[in-house]
Amino acid sequence: MAVTYSRNFLLRKLHQLTGIVPLGLFFFAHMFTNAKAMNGEKVFEKAVQDIHDLPFLLFIEIFGIFLPLAFHSIYGIIISSEARSNVMSYGYGRNWFYLFQRITGVFLFFFIIFHLLHYRFGIVPGLTDIAVAGNAVGSFQIVANDLAIPWVLAIYILGVAATAWHLAYGFWLFAVDWGILIGTNAQRYALYGCAALAFGLFAVGTNAAFSFLRPCGLLPAALCEQPVKASSSAPKSV
Repeated sequence: MAVTYSRNFLLRKLHQLTGIVPLGLFFFAHMFTNAKAMNGEKVFEKAVQDIHDLPFLLFIEIFGIFLPLAFHSIYGIIISSEARSNVMSYGYGRNWFYLFQRITGVFLFFFIIFHLLHYRFGIVPGLTDIAVAGNAVGSFQIVANDLAIPWVLAIYILGVAATAWHLAYGFWLFAVDWGILIGTNAQRYALYGCAALAFGLFAVGTNAAFSFLRPCGLLPAALCEQPVKASSSAPKSV
């Protein structure tokens, strides 16, 4: 007997899958690249240039990032509009977590649009008009100039926090809904692990943002690679 699935079921599974691969992997790669700002301008700009040098970069962006992102974001908004919160009647932790997932999803829909218009295309009024894309040399200063504006920095820290939670809890929802986590204990310990992952991603992303403003970000400068300064001492006379 053939098994049939509803269109809504398949769309929700595809929505979950795109949140993990490729978008989840892209976020990890994005945080790794941004974290290189800890070691200074040259290290970060080399990382950006390495991305620009990838073969078939435009196809990777379109089919590996933009299209999955558009589907995941738009369908996520549809899911959020259909959701009915019951936290006031049933204030269980998982109900609150699900509500936060929907709230962060809506926030990220607008944040990602802002982020793309800001640094990908450089067309946000009042901010940089030079896109990071295609400008590896000078990209560090492009980012640093706008993150020095307090409200811009605050938006990006909120964006990192929302993304960290949304992705980490999304891992947990994916594992539960796909039957990977079945037992109560397994689900509880996995939730602890996902909470730790969310905190770790938030810490890495926040420190990366501050690394554009001061060496090593919020960490002690001794932990980061420092540029080698040329010796200024005069040559000894013979």
